[in-house]
Amino acid sequence: MRTESKKISKSSWPKLAVRKWLNIKSSAERFHSDYDATTAIAKERRRSCSDRDRYVVVPDDLSEGWVMDSTSGMKKKSAPGPGTGGPDLRMFVGTWNVGGKSPNEGFNLRNWLTCPSPADIYIIGFQEIVPLNAGNVLGPEDSGPAAKWLGLIREALNSNEELDNTGQNSPKSSPRYCLAASKQMVGIFLSVWVRADLCNHVTNLKVSCVGRGIMGYLGNKGSTSISMTLYNTTFCFVCTHLTSGEKFGDELRRNLDVSEILKKTKFYHSFKSLAHPLPPESILEHDNIIWLGDLNYRLASGYDDTHELLKKNNWQALLEKDQLRIEQKAGRVFKGWNEGNIYFAPTYKYLTNSDHYVAQSSKSKIKRRTPAC
Repeated sequence: MRTESKKISKSSWPKLAVRKWLNIKSSAERFHSDYDATTAIAKERRRSCSDRDRYVVVPDDLSEGWVMDSTSGMKKKSAPGPGTGGPDLRMFVGTWNVGGKSPNEGFNLRNWLTCPSPADIYIIGFQEIVPLNAGNVLGPEDSGPAAKWLGLIREALNSNEELDNTGQNSPKSSPRYCLAASKQMVGIFLSVWVRADLCNHVTNLKVSCVGRGIMGYLGNKGSTSISMTLYNTTFCFVCTHLTSGEKFGDELRRNLDVSEILKKTKFYHSFKSLAHPLPPESILEHDNIIWLGDLNYRLASGYDDTHELLKKNNWQALLEKDQLRIEQKAGRVFKGWNEGNIYFAPTYKYLTNSDHYVAQSSKSKIKRRTPAC
């Protein structure tokens, strides 16, 4: 992907900060993609796409049949479409808060992205790909780390070799993948990768960002969403980083984030046809929705109690204390949505480059955190 290096003068910073503060859209609808929307063929890589792209109308008799194999994220319940017995397609969903750390040279994502049966679509979301400092939140967007992550994902998905059961390299026969779309808002970064032979069936690519950070507007928290149509089925992928905090009532602020993201996410389409319906303009209008990210819901349990349950690998007891499940069962958030199975220990918060949770000690200056999913 070609990247343009532009120096932004100090005098332009106040204007940029005001635009971000007031949530004024500038290039918010632009995104990176391998997909050439003018021909519906994945050819030479595009730097960005926008509303000026022409839309391609696909035949009405193509299949809408899908199955999903997701290790992360939430899927909205939807009625099955009038499928015609077409091929079943598989989806991989992954999310990672990288804590403001840019990947080192040679970093390998293959172990993360490799699954027993290669997916047809990969949805990869990151949070905090840049440090959430004032310069990144108010100033010009730092796209350097995003470009590095895209390169690593592309290398992992399109490697000519894979590890066999003995840990040795063996020839890889899995398909190649192209970048359907990627979008960054401060530290939130979402990319969607599609099997190369499906690229000419992808249409109506659109993106939308909603800031829920400082003053409820800035992009240190919020969402980045990608909308697309594959054959006749519409998909929406929503990568979020919600309000943090362990204080009583912070979960209600996260609920509000979800509500505002659902309300404010809009996909604007310039193509109109009497013969074809207008593509979805909001999240809930899509046939299939995948919500992923660092939702920041905590375990409603004390630090010591949580660690006792962790020592016993008592996942069921921990899940019963999951704030997200509690809020969902009470009907306060994600009503009617399905969450993927959780079969792993809480992922928050580890010491950097270790498998140990952050714990307060007499020698540690790191704030103690209660482990959470």
